[in-house]
Amino acid sequence: MNVRVTGRAWKFGDNINTDLIIAGKYKLSITNIDDLSRHAMEALVPGFAEKVKRGDIIVAGKNFGCGSSREQAPLVLKHLGIGAVIAESFARIFYRNSMNIGLPALECKDVNRVSDGDILEIDLAEGCVKNLTKGEVYRVKPIPPALLEILVNGGLVNYVKKYGRLPW
Repeated sequence: MNVRVTGRAWKFGDNINTDLIIAGKYKLSITNIDDLSRHAMEALVPGFAEKVKRGDIIVAGKNFGCGSSREQAPLVLKHLGIGAVIAESFARIFYRNSMNIGLPALECKDVNRVSDGDILEIDLAEGCVKNLTKGEVYRVKPIPPALLEILVNGGLVNYVKKYGRLPW
């Protein structure tokens, strides 16, 4: 299986919580995903939703997605076209929500080597990230085969619809 994601890096720091990804004030009042996504990451990068391109990659430090169990956080990122999130570590609930909706979440200890705007190519099956801007390669924590199958099929619901069962 060869699954690749290529895009521009959007660099963030440690402890990016779900309220920074999509503020609760919007989550509670906006139900349309197009409208909700317009507010993604706006506290950190004003106009992020208009600037991001399909396939772009969020790169962050430790504990990405901490805070409340907000499924809308990975949903708005995927809806905007984010191809993957790479972080030194994730809040477990954000990690699982991301995989469930088909948004790759990859743990990498070399995130400090990536700069905002670098062009990255991720090979999910091989577990590596190529920084095409800097000519470097970083290893990521491998995605278990069952989760990779979920990602390839666009999320857990799509997987179950296609196969009529869970992948394990």
